[in-house]
Amino acid sequence: MKSALLFIFMLITPTLGLAAADADAAANFTLKSRMGENIRLSEHRGEVVLINFWASWCGPCRQEMPELEALHQRYKNLGFTVFGINVEQDRENAERVLDDLGLSFPILFDDNNDVSELYDVDAMPFTVLVDRGGKMRFAHKGYKPGYESLYDQQIRELIKE
Repeated sequence: MKSALLFIFMLITPTLGLAAADADAAANFTLKSRMGENIRLSEHRGEVVLINFWASWCGPCRQEMPELEALHQRYKNLGFTVFGINVEQDRENAERVLDDLGLSFPILFDDNNDVSELYDVDAMPFTVLVDRGGKMRFAHKGYKPGYESLYDQQIRELIKE
C-alpha cells in the first residue's frame, strides 16, 4: 500500500527527473552566505547538493524548511548538503524567518535574482538536486507535505551513485 501511494504521489508531483546521461550540468554560482562567506557550487563537486530557492512571504517555503533541515542532518555525513537560497532583495524579513527556524545548513542570498534566473525559477519554493558530478538530476516546483519523502528517496539514490 505504501509503495502504491508513493508511486501515485510521484505521478502527481511536479518533478523533473533525468537520467545521469541526460542531465545538464548545474549552473555554477557564487553567493554570499548568511555567515558572510562566499559559497561556490563548484567547490561542492563530489557531494550531493539540494538547492532550495525560497522567500519569507512563501508559506510553503517556511513549512518545508524544517523538513530540509532534517534531511541535512540525516545525510550530511554522507556527502550531502543543502543550500537555502533566499530570492528577496530586502533580507530583513528573511532574517526574521531564519531566526525562528534555527537552521544549520547554509543560507545564501540571491539579492539580484541572478542565480534564480540561471535556474529558471518560476515557482516558490523551487528545489533542485545536483549529483556528485555536478549534474542537475531532479527539480521540484512548489511544496506540499509529503514531498520530503520523495526528496529522501532521490537523495539516497544520488548518494549511492
